[in-house]
Amino acid sequence: MNNPVTRAAALLKDHRESIDRLDAILVYTLAERFKHTQAVGKLKAEHELPPSDPSREAAQIARLEDLAKEADLDPDFAKAFLNFIIQEVIRHHKKHQR
Repeated sequence: MNNPVTRAAALLKDHRESIDRLDAILVYTLAERFKHTQAVGKLKAEHELPPSDPSREAAQIARLEDLAKEADLDPDFAKAFLNFIIQEVIRHHKKHQR
């Protein structure tokens, strides 16, 4: 495997296999996360709690930004992702209120 093109192809294959495994982990992790997100929305609606909790959301955003920095992930991306999750909680809350 001294051929640079052959070596590059093998490395590319390895990276893609890892990416595929990580994508599967992400999908299953997101599924589990959103099961809890939906349960939170339902619980809040059933107990007439407000759909959003600004102090918790602010703490979670700060926590996620710190984690993102530690993981060398763009903190703005992490913040946008958490905001998406928060909006899902609110959407499910409103859905269960109806």
